[in-house]
Amino acid sequence: MNKDQVKGSLKDAAGKVQETTGRVIGSTEQQAKGIHKQVEGQRQKAVGDVKEVLKDITHP
Repeated sequence: MNKDQVKGSLKDAAGKVQETTGRVIGSTEQQAKGIHKQVEGQRQKAVGDVKEVLKDITHP
């Protein structure tokens, strides 16, 4: 597991918390920020996944 996978997973989880908190307090702004953070995290994790595959291919 590389740093992009870890950071991406953490950012995704934080975004889910922020979205849920926004829903509970009735803040569409916080919900939107949470969703945005989730997308960023998922994208960063995907980059990390690709790096791992490439590392596995180039360094068997």
